[in-house]
Amino acid sequence: MLNIPRKYIVDEKNNKIAVQLDIGTFEKIEEVLENYGLLKLIKEGEADEKFVLAEAKAAYKTMEKKP
Repeated sequence: MLNIPRKYIVDEKNNKIAVQLDIGTFEKIEEVLENYGLLKLIKEGEADEKFVLAEAKAAYKTMEKKP
């Protein structure tokens, strides 16, 4: 299991209802998910067209990055 620093938010009965992550950890998770989605798109391709690696890298570079 990954060691992700987190803080739990609990209700009045001490049941965990949410989790709080620091912004750096959240951004790393977000980047991993974006990369996974891009990789999945590259592997699956679309019905009529597939990305080649160079096109995929070019498309990824044009995506808006969060500061």
